[in-house]
Amino acid sequence: MPEFLLQVDRLDAFYGDFQALFGVSLRIAAGEIAAVIGANGAGKSTLLKSIVGWMKARPDAVVFQGRPIGGEPANKVTAAGIALVPEGRRLFASLSVEENLIIGGQLKRPGPWNLERVYKLFPVLAEKKHNPATSLSGGQQQMVAIGRALMSNPSLLLCDEISLGLAPIIVKEIYANMMTIMGEGMAAIIVEQDIGTALRVAGHICCLQVGRVAREGTSASLTRQDISDAYFGV
Repeated sequence: MPEFLLQVDRLDAFYGDFQALFGVSLRIAAGEIAAVIGANGAGKSTLLKSIVGWMKARPDAVVFQGRPIGGEPANKVTAAGIALVPEGRRLFASLSVEENLIIGGQLKRPGPWNLERVYKLFPVLAEKKHNPATSLSGGQQQMVAIGRALMSNPSLLLCDEISLGLAPIIVKEIYANMMTIMGEGMAAIIVEQDIGTALRVAGHICCLQVGRVAREGTSASLTRQDISDAYFGV
């Protein structure tokens, strides 16, 4: 059994000729929650896209459960056990809440997550399961996006800015549910701009600045000032 569930090793990423990531390395153990923080343009979303197969990467730059998966198609990465909750949710506007959720389970990976479990976690979705997914409030749409990812029964959940644009009380509710999910042993990488949220929910912190790791460590070993300095490049 590999020591780490996920190993990102000296990952570079490009948009055409523009280099967005420079030698980024990150390691996640099974059941661990890590937060990747940084300002806009730091490379946070690019890191997740590279892990999940949305961007090119050399094979050994992303190793999952001991197997190199860098550059593999996104459907194969999902089948291996990694699911992404993308920034902006990216729900299918023409489909209902339930149809969006069902799409997440198309690969039929074995595991505890199904429609019943998702509706138990987010009861409001059961009430609105026949509604168009994009007709829901922002917070409820985020619940659909999280539920869709869970339907693939991942070992590692990647969450890109799930609190963006939501009221603080909704953010608190969603993260409370996330802690319930993680309590069952799933690992997660959570991209966040809010330092307080990152310190509260994650055991490991990685701060990116202009595509490079500026600071990394356990949340217990890093002070808010340490992270703030790395965040702003002090």
